Amino acid sequence: MRILVLALLLAPAAVTAQQSPTHVIEDGQAQVVEAFADSTTWVRQQLWVETSFDSDGDGRPDRMHVTVVRPATTDRVPVIYETSPYFGGSASVSDILWNVEHEIGEEPPPRGDQPYVEHRPERERISNSQVNTWVPRGFAVVHSESPGTGLSEGCPTMGGENESLAPKAVVDWLNGRARAFTSRDGDEEVTAEWATGRVGMTGTSFNGTLPLAAATTGVEGLEAIIPIAPNTSYWHYYRSHGLVRSPGGYLGEDIDGLYDYVFSGYPEVRDYCNSTVRAEMLEEMDRLSGNWSEFWASRDYALQTDSLRAAVLMAHAWNDWNVMPEHSVRVIDALRERDVPLQMYFHQGGHGGAPPLEMMNRWFTRYLLEVENGVEEDARAWIVREEDPRDEPTPYADYPHPDAEMVSWFPSGMRGLSMEPSPSGARQTVIDNVELSGAELAQLEDSEHRLLFATEELTEPVHISGTVELRVRMTADRPRANLSVWLVALPWTEAEARRPNFSVITRGWADPTNHRSLTETDPITPGEFRDLHFTLQPTDQVIPAGRQIGLMIFSSDREFTLWPEPGTELTFELDGIRLDLPIVGGGR
Repeated sequence: MRILVLALLLAPAAVTAQQSPTHVIEDGQAQVVEAFADSTTWVRQQLWVETSFDSDGDGRPDRMHVTVVRPATTDRVPVIYETSPYFGGSASVSDILWNVEHEIGEEPPPRGDQPYVEHRPERERISNSQVNTWVPRGFAVVHSESPGTGLSEGCPTMGGENESLAPKAVVDWLNGRARAFTSRDGDEEVTAEWATGRVGMTGTSFNGTLPLAAATTGVEGLEAIIPIAPNTSYWHYYRSHGLVRSPGGYLGEDIDGLYDYVFSGYPEVRDYCNSTVRAEMLEEMDRLSGNWSEFWASRDYALQTDSLRAAVLMAHAWNDWNVMPEHSVRVIDALRERDVPLQMYFHQGGHGGAPPLEMMNRWFTRYLLEVENGVEEDARAWIVREEDPRDEPTPYADYPHPDAEMVSWFPSGMRGLSMEPSPSGARQTVIDNVELSGAELAQLEDSEHRLLFATEELTEPVHISGTVELRVRMTADRPRANLSVWLVALPWTEAEARRPNFSVITRGWADPTNHRSLTETDPITPGEFRDLHFTLQPTDQVIPAGRQIGLMIFSSDREFTLWPEPGTELTFELDGIRLDLPIVGGGR
């Protein structure tokens, strides 16, 4: 089906629609139009949008650096908007990491001097992302730099309120509710008379976080967002059930390091930002206990969805060990209580990975061009199966799979997993040794450094869909200890382990001192057992016949946790271990 969509608003009124190209819709998607695609005619603008906050303490509202690329048309057009703290440059990763080689609960070694990110003042272009995809289809593309980065004023806050209000101000400007200027400190105003006011946001990782941040403000005009692998909670990014845990690939990173990594803003405000924002981070982030606090709660977007009104298409990967899958799943669960359009796309790879262009196009065409393309009737969940390409997801009614039921598994003997509990009174001890990686532990036939319980060989595929839960009863011979858990597919081979999610099904970590509360540290008394109940990362994958599902419990995880000296002994009562797996079809 091919239709033309004329812009609802014209500027100026004397110009007729026939004098400008129009959007072309086929199969519910905006198509490339030759007149829109001629980049030599595109209009480019640079400006600064005035916000409602003063985060750098200079006594005037911060202004955000914004660029626009739009097709040459007299009709008003909708906007695809991406904002980021990365556009202005960044520090070296090696300069922002804490040393993880120390005992748990003790002061870490000093992190080193704060790196200095060079400020680059002479830039008219922010980014070319999104431009070649959306401008030829008749959308304007807008970019902005986050507070305290690039040519935007203010301080970076890593989830602070100004990082939500900054993109809100840009959406407000696109709707005529905020002012913009031709320079950082000038008074010559710029208007967006070319915009319909309907805005969609997208981006990956931090750039995927900020669309959600903007949407939580409830700003009118932000009609749709597609967050890709978004960090939706800084506590969940840097902690796990109270345990100090690094994001995958960045061992030793914490919120202060991310601040240093992106702080590319104006040199004259750096002392103020460091003495206020950075100083608060160092005081409140608490690498000693890892506990939940108001500092972290204020940086959790899943707790801020009450005002959200935009249509949301979440995208994430089950094998993303940087921004882990719970970040999107927690927001999805929160949005189930909201009357907003919701769809989700998951694939089996690692960090990043946008939905297929067709899916994104249908989303933006429906909510920015207001074309009734039936996207509301599409499947709610789209999941790429293990052997399929990312642009061929399988549709499902929802995630988790509607037919998934929790099935409890228990240790059987010293190595087995059974659906029937077998009380034995037995205990097993794990000796912590961070010198061994999780992959090495999973391949050992026997080891005193981990417990490994496995099912019988599967006679048919088992589809796990949802969030895995674990209960353990344990003690340790020291007041503090790491607790790490991997769910693995056995037998483990190195060739298969390199395939996404083929050997590691999911992972989880917890602090045994938080067994009562995530805000309270209760040191372990040797010999006194305590019960822990916590979740592993959500997943959706099919374990093929012929494999075994293995539960591996160990202490320090070389890839993610602190590295205490080897030797801590963790003792587990096997009667107190229960693994709850969400299995499609349940116990059958």
